[in-house]
Amino acid sequence: MHDEPIYRILDLSRDPRRAHFEYFSGLAYPYVGVTAEVDITPLAQYRRRTGAPFFLTLLYCASRAANAVPEFRRRIRDGQILEYEFCPSSHTEARPDGTYGYCTLWADVPLSAFLPAARQAQALCREEHGLTEAEDPLPCLFVSSLPWLSYTALVQPVPCPADSNPRISWGRAFHRDARTLLPLSVLCHHALVDGLHISHFYQALEAGLAAL
Repeated sequence: MHDEPIYRILDLSRDPRRAHFEYFSGLAYPYVGVTAEVDITPLAQYRRRTGAPFFLTLLYCASRAANAVPEFRRRIRDGQILEYEFCPSSHTEARPDGTYGYCTLWADVPLSAFLPAARQAQALCREEHGLTEAEDPLPCLFVSSLPWLSYTALVQPVPCPADSNPRISWGRAFHRDARTLLPLSVLCHHALVDGLHISHFYQALEAGLAAL
């Protein structure tokens, strides 16, 4: 059980992106996103060595990569920017009846501790009904997967008014030139995140996968 997520409120008057924040906050669709191929060959090799679960191991690496980028830990609340110390993930967990629920996980522990806790949380989520969210979804990273398709683009549903939670999703892995690749999409609120920060996330993810 985790304590209340810790955050600080950023001083907008000192933020070099203040003008960007004000501009993109006023747009009807203030999101910026990209789909890119990620080299997950190290993950495939790690699975063969250890038998580790594919989804949870990738989720762990993606969550830690997002947390390595300060902009991915920022949220908008009442016109202020909150920066969380660490953000949990909230992923779509498939259920036997063909529906899904939301499962919240914390990747601020070693992988060896994360996996058993994640399996337990998954099992509990599968037994529930409906779309019960985390008590406070604001700090969450929204994660989903489409393991049946290897896509080149993805359109995500978003609320109105806009929220500021990053969305991370991936499709089916495929092989090319002796490498295992994965299409992975990111969608963020442009008032908080630019393309540069998204590229930092992809770099951190590939570094985390290589370290497995």
